Amino acid sequence: MRTEVREAAVTAVAVALGGVLLGVLWWWLAPRVPLVGDVAGDTWVVYFKDSEGEQAAGVDGTFSLLALGFGALCALVAFLVRRRGGVPLVVALAVGGLLGSLLAWRLGVWLGPPQDVMAQARSAGKGVTFDAPLKLSAKGALLVWPFAALVVHLGLTGLFGPRDPDPFAPQGPYAADGGGQKA
Repeated sequence: MRTEVREAAVTAVAVALGGVLLGVLWWWLAPRVPLVGDVAGDTWVVYFKDSEGEQAAGVDGTFSLLALGFGALCALVAFLVRRRGGVPLVVALAVGGLLGSLLAWRLGVWLGPPQDVMAQARSAGKGVTFDAPLKLSAKGALLVWPFAALVVHLGLTGLFGPRDPDPFAPQGPYAADGGGQKA
Protein backbone atom coordinates (compact mmCIF):
# COMPACT_ATOMS: atom_id res chain seq x y z
CA MET A 1 0.00 0.00 0.00
CA ARG A 2 2.87 2.38 0.79
CA THR A 3 4.29 1.87 -2.71
CA GLU A 4 0.90 2.60 -4.29
CA VAL A 5 0.54 5.83 -2.31
CA ARG A 6 4.07 6.90 -3.30
CA GLU A 7 3.36 6.17 -6.97
CA ALA A 8 0.07 8.05 -6.67
CA ALA A 9 1.80 11.10 -5.21
CA VAL A 10 4.29 11.12 -8.09
CA THR A 11 1.42 10.74 -10.55
CA ALA A 12 -0.52 13.62 -9.00
CA VAL A 13 2.50 15.93 -9.16
CA ALA A 14 3.31 14.95 -12.75
CA VAL A 15 -0.29 15.46 -13.87
CA ALA A 16 -0.52 18.80 -12.06
CA LEU A 17 2.69 20.02 -13.72
CA GLY A 18 1.02 19.34 -17.06
CA GLY A 19 -1.09 22.39 -16.19
CA VAL A 20 1.82 24.60 -17.22
CA LEU A 21 1.58 23.30 -20.78
CA LEU A 22 -2.22 23.59 -20.74
CA GLY A 23 -2.00 27.19 -19.54
CA VAL A 24 0.46 28.16 -22.25
CA LEU A 25 -1.61 26.43 -24.95
CA TRP A 26 -4.80 28.09 -23.70
CA TRP A 27 -3.17 31.52 -23.75
CA TRP A 28 -1.80 30.87 -27.24
CA LEU A 29 -4.90 29.28 -28.84
CA ALA A 30 -7.80 31.09 -27.15
CA PRO A 31 -9.55 33.68 -29.30
CA ARG A 32 -9.00 37.30 -28.35
CA VAL A 33 -12.01 39.32 -27.22
CA PRO A 34 -11.80 42.76 -28.87
CA LEU A 35 -12.79 45.75 -26.75
CA VAL A 36 -12.92 49.43 -27.59
CA GLY A 37 -12.69 52.38 -25.22
CA ASP A 38 -14.67 55.60 -25.43
CA VAL A 39 -15.03 58.76 -23.38
CA ALA A 40 -18.49 59.63 -22.08
CA GLY A 41 -18.21 63.04 -20.51
CA ASP A 42 -15.02 62.85 -18.51
CA THR A 43 -15.19 59.11 -17.72
CA TRP A 44 -13.97 56.19 -19.78
CA VAL A 45 -16.33 53.39 -20.83
CA VAL A 46 -15.41 50.13 -22.50
CA TYR A 47 -17.54 48.23 -25.00
CA PHE A 48 -17.24 45.01 -26.93
CA LYS A 49 -16.15 45.87 -30.44
CA ASP A 50 -18.46 43.18 -31.77
CA SER A 51 -21.44 42.97 -29.44
CA GLU A 52 -22.59 39.71 -31.01
CA GLY A 53 -19.14 38.12 -31.12
CA GLU A 54 -18.64 34.66 -29.71
CA GLN A 55 -15.00 35.05 -28.74
CA ALA A 56 -15.76 35.03 -25.00
CA ALA A 57 -17.49 31.67 -25.30
CA GLY A 58 -14.59 30.48 -27.45
CA VAL A 59 -12.16 31.22 -24.64
CA ASP A 60 -14.05 28.85 -22.33
CA GLY A 61 -14.49 26.30 -25.10
CA THR A 62 -10.79 26.31 -25.93
CA PHE A 63 -9.90 25.68 -22.29
CA SER A 64 -12.48 22.87 -22.04
CA LEU A 65 -11.34 21.10 -25.20
CA LEU A 66 -7.69 21.32 -24.25
CA ALA A 67 -8.48 20.05 -20.75
CA LEU A 68 -10.45 17.17 -22.25
CA GLY A 69 -7.45 16.17 -24.33
CA PHE A 70 -5.07 16.52 -21.38
CA GLY A 71 -7.34 14.37 -19.20
CA ALA A 72 -7.54 11.63 -21.82
CA LEU A 73 -3.80 11.72 -22.41
CA CYS A 74 -2.97 11.57 -18.68
CA ALA A 75 -5.31 8.62 -18.20
CA LEU A 76 -3.80 6.78 -21.16
CA VAL A 77 -0.25 7.32 -19.92
CA ALA A 78 -1.17 6.31 -16.37
CA PHE A 79 -2.85 3.17 -17.67
CA LEU A 80 0.07 2.21 -19.90
CA VAL A 81 2.59 2.76 -17.10
CA ARG A 82 0.51 0.92 -14.49
CA ARG A 83 -1.89 -1.59 -16.01
CA ARG A 84 -3.58 -2.24 -12.72
CA GLY A 85 -5.65 0.61 -11.38
CA GLY A 86 -6.16 1.08 -7.69
CA VAL A 87 -7.82 3.72 -5.61
CA PRO A 88 -4.65 5.77 -4.97
CA LEU A 89 -3.93 6.05 -8.71
CA VAL A 90 -7.48 7.13 -9.50
CA VAL A 91 -7.45 9.72 -6.71
CA ALA A 92 -4.08 10.96 -7.99
CA LEU A 93 -5.49 11.42 -11.49
CA ALA A 94 -8.44 13.39 -10.12
CA VAL A 95 -6.43 15.58 -7.74
CA GLY A 96 -3.63 16.12 -10.24
CA GLY A 97 -6.12 17.03 -12.96
CA LEU A 98 -7.86 19.56 -10.74
CA LEU A 99 -4.57 21.12 -9.62
CA GLY A 100 -3.37 21.16 -13.22
CA SER A 101 -6.54 22.94 -14.32
CA LEU A 102 -6.17 25.54 -11.59
CA LEU A 103 -2.52 26.09 -12.51
CA ALA A 104 -3.40 26.39 -16.21
CA TRP A 105 -6.18 28.87 -15.53
CA ARG A 106 -4.03 31.15 -13.39
CA LEU A 107 -1.03 30.89 -15.74
CA GLY A 108 -3.17 31.73 -18.78
CA VAL A 109 -4.65 34.75 -17.02
CA TRP A 110 -1.16 35.87 -15.97
CA LEU A 111 0.26 35.48 -19.49
CA GLY A 112 -2.71 37.18 -21.15
CA PRO A 113 -3.45 40.88 -21.51
CA PRO A 114 -3.42 43.02 -18.34
CA GLN A 115 -6.42 42.78 -16.03
CA ASP A 116 -6.93 46.54 -15.68
CA VAL A 117 -9.28 47.19 -18.60
CA MET A 118 -9.67 50.91 -17.94
CA ALA A 119 -5.91 51.49 -17.93
CA GLN A 120 -5.67 49.54 -21.19
CA ALA A 121 -8.46 51.66 -22.72
CA ARG A 122 -6.76 54.90 -21.68
CA SER A 123 -3.39 53.81 -23.03
CA ALA A 124 -4.89 52.56 -26.32
CA GLY A 125 -6.88 55.75 -26.86
CA LYS A 126 -10.43 56.58 -27.82
CA GLY A 127 -11.90 54.26 -30.44
CA VAL A 128 -8.84 51.99 -30.63
CA THR A 129 -9.37 48.23 -30.36
CA PHE A 130 -7.52 46.28 -27.67
CA ASP A 131 -7.74 42.76 -26.25
CA ALA A 132 -9.77 41.93 -23.17
CA PRO A 133 -8.05 40.05 -20.35
CA LEU A 134 -8.06 36.28 -20.68
CA LYS A 135 -10.88 35.12 -18.43
CA LEU A 136 -12.47 31.77 -17.70
CA SER A 137 -16.16 32.56 -17.26
CA ALA A 138 -17.35 28.96 -16.96
CA LYS A 139 -15.59 27.79 -13.80
CA GLY A 140 -16.98 24.29 -14.36
CA ALA A 141 -14.39 23.95 -17.12
CA LEU A 142 -11.86 23.40 -14.33
CA LEU A 143 -13.46 19.98 -13.74
CA VAL A 144 -13.16 18.78 -17.34
CA TRP A 145 -9.59 17.51 -16.95
CA PRO A 146 -10.19 15.37 -13.82
CA PHE A 147 -13.48 13.95 -15.12
CA ALA A 148 -11.99 13.13 -18.53
CA ALA A 149 -9.06 11.41 -16.84
CA LEU A 150 -11.35 9.35 -14.62
CA VAL A 151 -13.71 8.29 -17.41
CA VAL A 152 -10.93 7.35 -19.84
CA HIS A 153 -8.99 5.48 -17.13
CA LEU A 154 -12.14 3.61 -16.09
CA GLY A 155 -12.83 2.65 -19.69
CA LEU A 156 -9.27 1.48 -20.34
CA THR A 157 -9.18 -0.50 -17.10
CA GLY A 158 -12.54 -2.07 -17.85
CA LEU A 159 -11.58 -3.02 -21.39
CA PHE A 160 -7.91 -3.93 -21.09
CA GLY A 161 -7.13 -4.25 -17.38
CA PRO A 162 -6.29 -7.47 -15.56
CA ARG A 163 -9.24 -9.66 -14.67
CA ASP A 164 -10.03 -11.05 -11.24
CA PRO A 165 -10.59 -14.79 -11.16
CA ASP A 166 -14.25 -15.80 -11.33
CA PRO A 167 -15.24 -16.96 -7.82
CA PHE A 168 -18.15 -18.97 -9.24
CA ALA A 169 -16.24 -20.81 -11.96
CA PRO A 170 -17.23 -24.47 -12.20
CA GLN A 171 -14.69 -26.82 -10.71
CA GLY A 172 -14.11 -30.51 -10.86
CA PRO A 173 -13.74 -33.15 -13.54
CA TYR A 174 -17.07 -32.36 -15.25
CA ALA A 175 -16.55 -28.61 -15.62
CA ALA A 176 -15.91 -28.83 -19.37
CA ASP A 177 -19.32 -30.32 -20.31
CA GLY A 178 -21.17 -27.45 -18.59
CA GLY A 179 -23.77 -29.49 -16.73
CA GLY A 180 -21.70 -31.43 -14.27
CA GLN A 181 -23.41 -34.66 -15.34
CA LYS A 182 -21.58 -37.78 -16.31
CA ALA A 183 -21.71 -38.55 -20.01
